[in-house]
Amino acid sequence: MKRSPSLPNVSRRAFLHTATASLGGLVVAPNILIRSAHAKVDASKRLGIGVIGQGGRGRRVMQAFLEQPDTQVRVVCDCFADRRKQGVDQVNQYYGNEDCDSTPDFLEVLARPDIDAVLIATGDNWHSGVSVLAARAGKDIYCEKPMSVTIAESRAVSDTMKRLGRIFQCGTQRRSIGNFRFAADLARSGKLGQLKELHAEEAPGMKVLYDTVLPEEPEPSKDIFDWDRWLGPSLWRPYNQKYATRGFWSAHVDWSGASVTEWGSHTVDICQWANNSDDSGPVEFWQEGNRWVAQYANGTKIIIRNGLRFGSCPVRFEGDEGWVETGDSGEIEAYPKSLLGNRGFEGGYPPENHVRAFLDSVGTREQCVSHAEVAHRSISVCHVTNLVKRLGRPLTWDPATETITDDPEASRLLSRAYRTPWYL
Repeated sequence: MKRSPSLPNVSRRAFLHTATASLGGLVVAPNILIRSAHAKVDASKRLGIGVIGQGGRGRRVMQAFLEQPDTQVRVVCDCFADRRKQGVDQVNQYYGNEDCDSTPDFLEVLARPDIDAVLIATGDNWHSGVSVLAARAGKDIYCEKPMSVTIAESRAVSDTMKRLGRIFQCGTQRRSIGNFRFAADLARSGKLGQLKELHAEEAPGMKVLYDTVLPEEPEPSKDIFDWDRWLGPSLWRPYNQKYATRGFWSAHVDWSGASVTEWGSHTVDICQWANNSDDSGPVEFWQEGNRWVAQYANGTKIIIRNGLRFGSCPVRFEGDEGWVETGDSGEIEAYPKSLLGNRGFEGGYPPENHVRAFLDSVGTREQCVSHAEVAHRSISVCHVTNLVKRLGRPLTWDPATETITDDPEASRLLSRAYRTPWYL
């Protein structure tokens, strides 16, 4: 990523705020606490939070940080001026003051010594880059999914977190939601017998955009929208307002992985967990009709598809002695039905438990449930699947070496060129 000497008005020492920086005597509470408890924690003892990215999801997860009694959101950052204002207003309204700062430049957030951890909720294009820079700046990281645009990026994130001893939580929050945890535990415990198929839903209705280039439009002032910073490490192109809209960039391979990474970041992740494959992945990938299939070395298949039930991001696990299916609706079905007992679950995918788990890990320095290596392995399955989709042929993957066998063209797509001055 960008080299620290280029930081405006920021000392190198401040930017390299070390991994051993004191947490100010913070004691992290074990459970989610309501807003009224916030005032009981001395401000000097609260974890300083910087929020980078103020789209709808960024503000939603930021609210979960606001509601924790041991945190203080101190600065919000976004390339869009109107989003920065929305974020500042949200924070100040919650705290009942006017203390929240804002900046269009995330490097200024990372350089602040009063920021201990960051929430990264940018577009997918920036997830890996900002995560690596945040770790180098001595911050712990909660990063929205998917954690990368290519496999090389998320590998760099995982290696950086391990090397620098930072706490990283990927926003694959279904690992912290009851019905998904229960379904995964059924599979992991052997109660479904030998797993045969894992079904992961991809986001419906997203057409992948490859080399789509839009006509140039007048570029807005940086005070309104910083186009260069939004592009970040991706290839330069003249401004068009449509590029920065959620429905466009999230389907374009320059900035995202479209339908497979949009929901697969969650559903494939839960399938990996159910198969006890958090440190590995499938070895063969191919297409069957409108389904994308991958097979693990033990013979279990993961099928990325549409048509499952129970709301968004549903999953289904099938073994030789039973099956279970669930999703964001909170509904869950299983065979035999006795597997469910009298359990019931609420629907939705709130981030609160996942945020709390991250803060607990910051206090204990123990790995999060969605730590960087776990998230990297899950998104790698999505990325290889996208290469099968893009190239129109099966691929063989070695999860130990993280290489594609005998396909130089596919191998070149495991990484992407970074635009100067950014680097990993």
